[in-house]
Amino acid sequence: MITLIAAIAKNNALGKNNDLIWHLPADLKRFRQLTTGHHIIMGRKTYESIGKPLPNRTTIIVSRNSAYYQEGCLLASSLENAIQMAKNEDIICIVGGEQIYRQALENDLVDMLDITLVHHEFEADAFFPEIDLSIWEEFSREDFKADEKNKFDYSFIKYQKRAS
Repeated sequence: MITLIAAIAKNNALGKNNDLIWHLPADLKRFRQLTTGHHIIMGRKTYESIGKPLPNRTTIIVSRNSAYYQEGCLLASSLENAIQMAKNEDIICIVGGEQIYRQALENDLVDMLDITLVHHEFEADAFFPEIDLSIWEEFSREDFKADEKNKFDYSFIKYQKRAS
């Protein structure tokens, strides 16, 4: 099972200046729950925005630079190569950024989308591709109101491929 995990705003914003735009502790907690114990695949820029391998996960970084090295991480030359490296895993998580998400969706490489939708629009320079509802159908949604820890309303939404 290959799951694409992303937190996106109403206008599909992902980030700005290689960083997150918002801080939602509930989303970070959920991300940790979804990815702990699994292989996570991310692009080099996303890795560099995090700055270190995440604990209790196998990090695969996709980079065209074959000399790129980060201790504690695996390097893949392409998204397809990264998926091949993790092929024996039950769950593989694709966690960003924009180019990796776009490749995964355009090349039909994922089985499920696990999206945190932040109910706000943000200025950004990285955006999530439009979710094609002729391909994907929502099968689970939890809605939450802003509170003292989470500044914005948000939803956890899972999509699966429509039966063809």
